[in-house]
Amino acid sequence: MQKTAIVTDSTAYLPKDVRERCNIHMIPLQVTFGLESFEEEQELTVDEFYRKSSVQFPKTSQPPIGEFINLYKRLALDYDEIITIHLSSGISGTYAGAVQAGEMTEHAAVYAFDSEISCAMQGFYALKAAEMASDGAGATEILQELDQMKKSMRAYFMVEDLKHLQRGGRLSGAQALVGGMLQIKPILHFEKTEIVPFEKVRTRKKAMNRMVSLLEADVQSGDSIKATIIHANREADAQQWKKELEAQFSTVEFDISYFGPVIGVHLGEGSMGLGWVKK
Repeated sequence: MQKTAIVTDSTAYLPKDVRERCNIHMIPLQVTFGLESFEEEQELTVDEFYRKSSVQFPKTSQPPIGEFINLYKRLALDYDEIITIHLSSGISGTYAGAVQAGEMTEHAAVYAFDSEISCAMQGFYALKAAEMASDGAGATEILQELDQMKKSMRAYFMVEDLKHLQRGGRLSGAQALVGGMLQIKPILHFEKTEIVPFEKVRTRKKAMNRMVSLLEADVQSGDSIKATIIHANREADAQQWKKELEAQFSTVEFDISYFGPVIGVHLGEGSMGLGWVKK
């Protein structure tokens, strides 16, 4: 019998059928438009979010600590251990909330894991943890594997407009101002849990090509790689890019994910990302 439960939050953007199949428990973050709050992935679809956010700038909030405590308490009835995997602690208090709730949970040991990233890459950790847990692995073994994955985890993304990151406080105002003046499409990435500029590029096409060249460098190392294209309401562009990348890298396994509401608030519509990890 499986003894370790796997939890992640909604910003892993794992489809409901995948979560159910893999026995991954999800705790939602919230998006607020004016006085209305919605739990992402449950009360607000991606399409609805981008439609609403085109007319009103939303805010985001982490799950209330009580939500964590209630979930952990339920899981403690059936499991000895809980691994709870969350978006980067540098952009949200969600991980800190999970740690705090874990300390208040009896009858099961709670291990919080800071993915130091978000979106599909956070999902990669949850999927690996769930696969190992279903095979009977315990928390110590699973966490060692997640730490190993972290060494080869890469994700780069470009935004159409820096104002979302600036307004949401996820990138400094000075950087946003410079980017806007020069019409720069910066490539961003996570470094030490925070979103920082990786390189400044002048056009969308050049930014996407540069992300591909970064992937290519890792592919040339000869390791098996699993990659994800991540888009903010640009499904057709993502499908086209996937076709091109599959033709270029026959050994890489590609899929498509999305920047959902909470991350979409900070990146804005039209953002594109490319992330990968060694299998």
